Amino acid sequence: MDTIFSTVEELLQPSEALIADIARLDGDILILGVGGKIGPSLAKLAKQAVDASGVPRRVIGVSRLSEPGLREELEAAGVEAIAADLLNEADLASLPDAKNVLYLAGTKFGTTGKEAFTWAMNAYLPGRVAEKYRNSRIVVYSTGNVYPLVPVFSGGADENTPTGPIGEYAQSSLGRERIFQHFSQQYGTELLIYRLNYANDLRYGVLLEICKSVVNESPIDLRMGHVNVIWQGDANEYALRSFLHTSHPAKFLNITGPETASVRWIAEEFGKLAGKTPQFVNEESDTALLSNAAESFRLFGYPKVTLRDMIRMTLEWFQGGGATIKKPTHFQTRTGKF
Repeated sequence: MDTIFSTVEELLQPSEALIADIARLDGDILILGVGGKIGPSLAKLAKQAVDASGVPRRVIGVSRLSEPGLREELEAAGVEAIAADLLNEADLASLPDAKNVLYLAGTKFGTTGKEAFTWAMNAYLPGRVAEKYRNSRIVVYSTGNVYPLVPVFSGGADENTPTGPIGEYAQSSLGRERIFQHFSQQYGTELLIYRLNYANDLRYGVLLEICKSVVNESPIDLRMGHVNVIWQGDANEYALRSFLHTSHPAKFLNITGPETASVRWIAEEFGKLAGKTPQFVNEESDTALLSNAAESFRLFGYPKVTLRDMIRMTLEWFQGGGATIKKPTHFQTRTGKF
C-alpha cells in the first residue's frame, strides 16, 4: 500500500502544462459542487497548480459540505470552503464573484422516483447560476450520456454527433447544457461544455467495479460490453485547462480515454494479475455508450496514465485494503434508469 499510495500521490501532482495554463488565467477559481467523487481532488489540484504558478488567486469550493471531514480536508489544502445550498436563492446570491467558474453541481443516482428533483438540479439550477455568473468564463461538467448508444466499431460519438439522451438523467443533463447555452447566447458568456465518461479513481469507477467482480468471482454482465475510461487526475487537469478554451458560442468537448475498451478484456486482464478466472453473463451488444475524445487530445495531449496502469493500480489498491467509495457507476445500464 505504501508503494501504490506514493505512486498515486505522484500522479496527482499538477503537470507543467497545467501550471503554465493556470498562470495565464486572470481572476479567482470557483468550484460549484465541490463535494462528491470529483470535487475534492479537483479543488486540491487547482490549489496546487495555483501555488506552483506563482500567480496569487483564490480557489473557492462551494457545496452543502454535508460530508464528514470535507471542510477540513479542503481547508487543509488551502481551498476556501463555503457551505451553501445552491437551490436556495439567498445562498446562491451570497456567493462571491469569480472570473473562472467550474460547475459540477448535479444529480444522477437515485433519479428514478425523484425525477422532479433531478430536473430542478440539472436543468433549473443552471439557469440561476448562468444568470449570476454571466460575466465569468464557465466550464460546465456534463456527461457522455447525452449521446445515443453508438456502434462499437464507430470510434465513439464525437462532438458533432447529434444528441440522443436515453432516460431522464441523460435528458436533464442535456437540459443543463441547453440552459447554459441559452444564457451564453443572451449575455455573451464564455462557455465550455465538458462531456465526461468514465473517470476512474482508485476508490471508485468502472475499473474498480470490474476488479471487485473478478476478485470476488461475481458474474460480470457483458450487455454493455465496451466502455471508455480515463484516470481522474487526467480528467481534472483537462477540466482546469479548459478555462483557456471557453468560447461564445459554447465549445463542446468530450473527455475520456483513447480506447474503446472491451469489458471482457479488462476483466481478463484483472484475472491474469489476480490469478482468477472472470465469470461472465450475457453477450456483448453491437452498441455501447462511447465517446470520441480526439479533440481533447489535440488540445491537451493524451492522458498520462494508461489503461494498463489503471488496471494494475486498481487491483493493488483493492487487494491492499484501500478505501473505496460506494457509489457504483451503473455503467452496465442500457435503459437510462439510474
